[in-house]
Amino acid sequence: MRWGRRAAAAAGLAVLMVPMVLTVPMVLTVVTRAATTERIVVDAMTGLAMSGYDPVAYFADKVPKPGFGELELSYGGAIWRFRNKGNRAAFAHDPNIYMPRFGGYDPVALARGVALPGHPTIWLIHGDRLYLFSQEKNREEFGAHFDEALGAAERGWQRVERTLVP
Repeated sequence: MRWGRRAAAAAGLAVLMVPMVLTVPMVLTVVTRAATTERIVVDAMTGLAMSGYDPVAYFADKVPKPGFGELELSYGGAIWRFRNKGNRAAFAHDPNIYMPRFGGYDPVALARGVALPGHPTIWLIHGDRLYLFSQEKNREEFGAHFDEALGAAERGWQRVERTLVP
């Protein structure tokens, strides 16, 4: 009798766990895919570009600053946040000036053919363009050999961009 109860309990537990095992890979697939299937890096859960940092602040304040939820603008399939109405207006007038180059993907990783999202606190402005990086060492490498690194990133972006959903 005891063995029968244990076997029944184990079978019941296995039946309960099957849906969990089957759903976990689907959730991971969605999250993983969302991080690398947009031409602009967008948080899959919030829809925010640049993790909610104000893209204009990099130029106006020379530091990354988070934007506010009440100062948002939708552009390019992403929600952009700003610190003040002036920054939002500047972005609305010409978003391409303020958006990170390569949609916010790390240019060093792009040169290697990988769409790796940059982090908004690891950044560089060069030639009036904002670049985001996934690691400090990538920013240092890019800045030290800018012309060569930019050419490699542009060639990589042409290849990678074709694989991203618009």
